[in-house]
Amino acid sequence: MSENKNEEFENSVKSMMLHVGEDPSREGLLKTPERVRKAHEFIFGGYNEDPIDILESALFTSSNNEMVLLKDIEFYSTCEHHLLPIIGRVHVAYIPDGKVVGLSKIPRVVNVFARRMQIQEQLTEQIADAINEAIKPKGVAVVIQARHMCMEMRGVEKINSTTTSSALRGLFKRDEKTRSEFFSLINSPTGTRY
Repeated sequence: MSENKNEEFENSVKSMMLHVGEDPSREGLLKTPERVRKAHEFIFGGYNEDPIDILESALFTSSNNEMVLLKDIEFYSTCEHHLLPIIGRVHVAYIPDGKVVGLSKIPRVVNVFARRMQIQEQLTEQIADAINEAIKPKGVAVVIQARHMCMEMRGVEKINSTTTSSALRGLFKRDEKTRSEFFSLINSPTGTRY
């Protein structure tokens, strides 16, 4: 980011502090605008990455045609309406059709989309669509369970309420047995810890 853009961002943070009644020249706040800028560059780093490139960089031929499930992928995102945190877990499954993807790439794709201004429903769809496009599996299922600070810190102030959203593609949408297996697996206790 250019020096002018950095300064512009940091001045906006100072304006925000003044607006809420703070003194940006107070000792504890002198470096806050710079810290906020750097934090936002990380928090919104998903705009600088291509999820399809990430997935396509680790595709491998495989005869496996059974469900692959990654459960409890933690994520942090930002509500696009109030710029407050969304904190949750993603469960992702796919059924290979000749190709599998390196397991670490799926959490990376979750992070790419989570590190953008979001609504949970769209985040769920984006993850499913990227996996569907890049891997071309027989089916994809994504479920997100998350807490929204815009509901907990302000507004209705409903602490610990959870929102669940899902996106189903291919066999997960068409085949009840496949869909039931997926939901049964994500709702079962984790079992043995390694």
